[in-house]
Amino acid sequence: MIFDRKNLTDIQLLDLYKRILKPRLIEEKMLILIRQGKVSKWFSGIGQEAISVGVTAVLDSDEYILPMHRNLGVFTGRDIPLYRLFSQWQGKANGFTKGRDRSFHFGSQQYKIIGMISHLGPQLGVADGIALANKLKKNGKVTAVFTGEGATSEGDFHEALNIASVWELPVLFVIENNGYGLSTPTNEQYRCENLADKGIGYGMESHIVDGNNILEVFNLLSELKASMKDNPRPVLLEFKTFRMRGHEEASGTKYVPQELIDMWAEKDPVENFRNFLSENKILTTEFDEALRLEIKKDIDDSLALANAEPEIEASLTEELNDVYKPFIYEEVKPSTEKENIRFIDAISSALKQSMERFENSVIMGQDIAEYGGAFKITDGFVAQFGKERVINTPICESAVVSAGMGLSINGYKAIVEMQFADFVSTGFNPIVNLLAKSHYRWLEKADVVVRMPCGGGTQAGPFHSQTNEAWFTKTPGLKVVYPAFPYDAKGLLNESINDPNPVLFFEHKQLYRSVYQDVPKDYYTLPLGKAALLKEGNSVTIIAFGAAVHWVIDTLDKNPEISADLLDLRTLQPLDTDAIFTSVKKTGRAIIYQEDSLFGGIASDLSALIMENCFQYLDAPVKRVASLDTPIPFTKALEDQYLPKGRFENELIALLAY
Repeated sequence: MIFDRKNLTDIQLLDLYKRILKPRLIEEKMLILIRQGKVSKWFSGIGQEAISVGVTAVLDSDEYILPMHRNLGVFTGRDIPLYRLFSQWQGKANGFTKGRDRSFHFGSQQYKIIGMISHLGPQLGVADGIALANKLKKNGKVTAVFTGEGATSEGDFHEALNIASVWELPVLFVIENNGYGLSTPTNEQYRCENLADKGIGYGMESHIVDGNNILEVFNLLSELKASMKDNPRPVLLEFKTFRMRGHEEASGTKYVPQELIDMWAEKDPVENFRNFLSENKILTTEFDEALRLEIKKDIDDSLALANAEPEIEASLTEELNDVYKPFIYEEVKPSTEKENIRFIDAISSALKQSMERFENSVIMGQDIAEYGGAFKITDGFVAQFGKERVINTPICESAVVSAGMGLSINGYKAIVEMQFADFVSTGFNPIVNLLAKSHYRWLEKADVVVRMPCGGGTQAGPFHSQTNEAWFTKTPGLKVVYPAFPYDAKGLLNESINDPNPVLFFEHKQLYRSVYQDVPKDYYTLPLGKAALLKEGNSVTIIAFGAAVHWVIDTLDKNPEISADLLDLRTLQPLDTDAIFTSVKKTGRAIIYQEDSLFGGIASDLSALIMENCFQYLDAPVKRVASLDTPIPFTKALEDQYLPKGRFENELIALLAY
């Protein structure tokens, strides 16, 4: 192995040696502990230390790094106290996740490290969002994100690199090509000769680097960082290296030919660098021995601190309170000056006024810039806010949602428009596994609103007509809003953008241009989690949301003799159970009306809640009315049959007669 010190001083070389030795000695200790049964799981990075150490040594302490589970050198390189790492690995309170996640599945704003999720790919998109925020701030900062050769087969890899290239984002995409994805060798994962070759397809600069040579890593990264400050751009880096241990210790390495292990053992990044320094009279035996003793003492002392720390005691209150970032609603009252506008105009007004109010807000989506979006909601926004804040995206929902998370991490508010709610399925993973869980896992907010044009009645067929709120009401950590009127839509969207938690905001397409209302011209907010009692009666409680609210009103107008409470939920998560229970206890009957198909919809949970909390007040079974348990069809006759509008009146009358 040839080391080129270039213009590095002896002090710099010894600093790199300290940096690369520390994670190696920690790893050796962890292997002992796992054999002793004192640690349950460990993902070893032995043999790969030069990459994480080199990257971290080059980046400034305020530049974000998104590592994987073999990048211990990132965490030690950012000088995280070892006792906190040991506490994290043992699930203790002094770790970073309160015992809720393990190993390196955590982040820290203090150390500008954003830990991985096991789905791997989305963190590449998060890096895009962090880099986009840096670009908007014009601070010249670089973001580095790690992935393995296995994750380059994921769609998120393609999406994130494509976005970074199109938007010219200063991201270092670091591929640690260590030969195996768990047990699958690279020749069974991809057919290109080098993963760096993929950069050509993205119009992206790429490099192949000896990942076991700390000086090659450090020198190239130093040059790139200096260059990217003046010429912001993404760079794809393939580091050739090898995983000397199993995927995790229990996996072993029996599937790896011994001659391959022997070959890479000779390329050990720590020992070869140590030999280079010794041969060049830079590292003395005495200094080396003293350094090792110092690090080992730090390891032992830190381990003792972590071991002495008590086990976490479960607290129901704390667990529930940490699902969402605490946020206190502060009402902004509406002005007296109003205008009669459509539902779609209310959405557009809320977006515009929120973007004026929050200069750190960015809206992203397909065709939303000059074109104004599929429904023209953002028409004229580019002229007012510029293309830096109103951003057309490629067709890649997953990476865009992930980028929204990155924007949030780096101090921005992200608003993501799904062209149709149906298309969110390709962005489902980062919503339910990243946005929803981040605060619970490591107390990081996800200040992202995902707008969801949804619903049937327009003969748009199975791919453009779903109302899929139940996909998300099931997931703790998400808020789900579904207004039925322009006044509510504007106030609730303003508050959703104001709220630092992730919000799925459903907008029924059929209401866009068919419903008018007098709406305050100025900015105002409405609280999430508060239902609206639209009509009052004594015979039955009707619970609905979205377009179904209007269908209920039509039915009651046709049957004025029916005395009903009509509750418009407006927000599905958090849910206004107090309003529901109060009404049902008064009327003794409940019917829940949703547009979604019946089985597994939110009506089922509402029914269960009423049965569990109001059973003694009921004079009849709780009734659910919903669409058929089929995909939503295209032809009008079939769609009319699918939707519940033709069945609700009969079901309501039957319930009253029970």
